[in-house]
Amino acid sequence: MKSLKPEIRILGIDDSPIGDKEEGDSIMCIGTIFRGGNYIDGLLSFNVEKDGYDSTKKIIKAVNKTKHKDQLQVIIIDGITLAGFNIINIKKIYEKTKIPVIVIMRNKPEMKKFLRALENADNGEKRKIIGKTGEPIMININNKKLYIQKEGISNVKVREILLLTCIHSHLPEPIRVSHLIASGIYYGESRGQT
Repeated sequence: MKSLKPEIRILGIDDSPIGDKEEGDSIMCIGTIFRGGNYIDGLLSFNVEKDGYDSTKKIIKAVNKTKHKDQLQVIIIDGITLAGFNIINIKKIYEKTKIPVIVIMRNKPEMKKFLRALENADNGEKRKIIGKTGEPIMININNKKLYIQKEGISNVKVREILLLTCIHSHLPEPIRVSHLIASGIYYGESRGQT
């Protein structure tokens, strides 16, 4: 990863709410491209299948085809899943894009409970992906606990990026704004915890 500058280009990804959509429905995901935590430079959108297997492939495709790719230095994703149980393989994203990946979680995941829920929703493939991501690490940013999983980046760099981007809340701006846009499109106005 290049040296950290205040205007580092970051892609933040979040999904829209699922609501009452049926299984197999397509869920919209929004990616905002930020300069540090201050300026939005671009916007990406793509759809993934609810509880499906295509989130990793769709993220890789969106990143590799964007005109912003050469400037991106990190991808931050809100949680290890999109669209319900569509689990993200951060190792594969890093391998196919060569861009470090950080997964942000507001609360410490209850892995045993999560894995039990997967048993009911999956044939075991998703459990294999989860097993490769490693245990979430707690990191304290501005007196708030966040939990992260990461690939291709050190804990020190993760902390620097979070300190740079957690400006208006305990979430990085690229994630916060992606959430606002996704929920605003879904509900007609933004909702939820930001």
